[in-house]
Amino acid sequence: FQPPESIKLIYPAIVYERSDIRNTFANNETYNQSHHYRVTVIDKDPDSTIVDKMSLFKTARFEKHFVSDGLNHDSFIVYY
Repeated sequence: FQPPESIKLIYPAIVYERSDIRNTFANNETYNQSHHYRVTVIDKDPDSTIVDKMSLFKTARFEKHFVSDGLNHDSFIVYY
């Protein structure tokens, strides 16, 4: 969960961060909350099997793919 810069990650790696909390209101009060996280799979392999497995989660929605420092990043929004 948001590793500090002093920690060196070993790839493949998964990094996640809270991205949103959505409230549903009823009767002027919070009725329900939905917590959303951005989960990023970081791998040297552009065809990582981890990305395929992440995409099968019921509450996961693929967000984007990008390359940074020669590593492939695949980002998902996961909510519960």
